[in-house]
Amino acid sequence: MGSVNNKARPFGGQHHHHQPLCSRTHQIGALLLVAATFFFTSLFDRSFRPCASHFSTVDLIPTSRSSVHVSDGRDLLWPHRGYGPHLDLKIYVYDDREIDGLKALMHGRDGTIDSTTCLKGQWGTQVKIHRLLLKSRFRTQKKEEADLFFVPAYTKCVRMMGGLNDKEINQTYVKVLSQMPYFRRSGGRDHIFVFPSGAGAHLFRSWATYINRSIILTPEGDRTDKKDTSAFNTWKDIIIPGNVEDGMTTNGATLVHPLPLSKRKFLANYLGRAQGKVGRLKLIDLSKQFPDKLECPELKFSGPDKLGRIDYFEHLRNAKFCLAPRGESSWTLRFYEAFFVECVPVILSDQVELPFQNVVDYTQISIKWPSTRIGPELLQYLESIPDENIEGMISRGRRVRCLWAYASESASCSAMRAILWELQRKVRLFHQSTETFWLHNGSVVNRNLVQFSNWRPPMPLP
Repeated sequence: MGSVNNKARPFGGQHHHHQPLCSRTHQIGALLLVAATFFFTSLFDRSFRPCASHFSTVDLIPTSRSSVHVSDGRDLLWPHRGYGPHLDLKIYVYDDREIDGLKALMHGRDGTIDSTTCLKGQWGTQVKIHRLLLKSRFRTQKKEEADLFFVPAYTKCVRMMGGLNDKEINQTYVKVLSQMPYFRRSGGRDHIFVFPSGAGAHLFRSWATYINRSIILTPEGDRTDKKDTSAFNTWKDIIIPGNVEDGMTTNGATLVHPLPLSKRKFLANYLGRAQGKVGRLKLIDLSKQFPDKLECPELKFSGPDKLGRIDYFEHLRNAKFCLAPRGESSWTLRFYEAFFVECVPVILSDQVELPFQNVVDYTQISIKWPSTRIGPELLQYLESIPDENIEGMISRGRRVRCLWAYASESASCSAMRAILWELQRKVRLFHQSTETFWLHNGSVVNRNLVQFSNWRPPMPLP
């Protein structure tokens, strides 16, 4: 085998009559050219890189965490991670006139329950979300271009008002779903349902059979105290805030204003019924031992001594910490109300799921204490926290509490806008189910090879 020399060999056979194609001088020149190119490229790259001063003094993307961020103009800036630079989705909202049975889920079997009635109370989100979507710029009237489909139902309200019983609710939901070709196309994966109470999707007894793949909006992440399993799935469902009194969430609210810390009478309070729950009973006993530190008044929600909404919030604002123990389920409206009277919420519900965890760091605005350690130790801990730390938590909570208010999506910060961001992360380009098939030409068919455009209700459900 011949030795390797420094001269490149020519391709032709008459190589001894020609200069080498690449001499040492050429090699050195090429290296200098590469070095110069790298230098000038780096220089220009630095020269034209956008400066932070060209935009805002606040970075659009937080450096340490991808969390919700407030600009100097007090606008809420959403992180790019998992969200993208802007909202871009289309939602179809079913009309109660196009689906037989939908009207009953909204107004009862006789159609006499008014939506305004269902708007009130902690379950009013079932109406608010529907109304906001009807006015949304992301609403589309064309099913074929929709990314997601919203199924309006005021089931919790209708049930409480006697408009439908549990059996009727179950039968009506099944009837409604059987008339939705797009639901069958995706197996329900692109359909949205709101269940605004602690019962969650269990209001629809057969939820596990029919909508176990659908997107469920609910404040409840755990229901295992009364059911074998929770209806909430971390990966597909969305936790939403409860419905706080409008008079407390709107700008310039006049119902009740927060008190300075120095004027608050109690260290902590718990305002609610015992409901036979261990954690709540412990708090009531603790208040009897330390009545000057913990307020747990006996609240009456009916009769001549019924506690009014203003009275309730005046009690709530009179402590530095608002205790939020588990009740019939893991979530409690008191957690959200605490932010609007500016007391620090203390979560005493181990299984609780909180909304918008992609953008909110709850360690900065609240405390979660083990429910198994409710006792004097809890009060001692709360008493040890300096007022300046409490003020800091209240201040940070004040900046994100707009996420608990069901205002228009046009507001830079609202529960509805946050829900839309969460929904955008659920959008799929492709749709399939066990009863959906496709052919070489891209057409979608059912098991009988009938094209999707020709599917007609009622359709068999799983």
